[in-house]
Amino acid sequence: MKEPGLDGRHRDQAAPKTGRIDQKRSDAQNGNLSNPIPGFRADATVGHMRKVTGETSLAGIRKAAPK
Repeated sequence: MKEPGLDGRHRDQAAPKTGRIDQKRSDAQNGNLSNPIPGFRADATVGHMRKVTGETSLAGIRKAAPK
């Protein structure tokens, strides 16, 4: 079921994480993302990019990525 405003993510329906929005795993590498984030190497993990930019979502990381 598509929910507006979730940017392709979904809410978990099963307990104990009911209603929580899923995020991309922090060990996923930039080169393996469907749309790699420019400004980071292909082997940079999402967790590393979150630390560098201070953002949690991929959209936020993309906006804050070094040019």
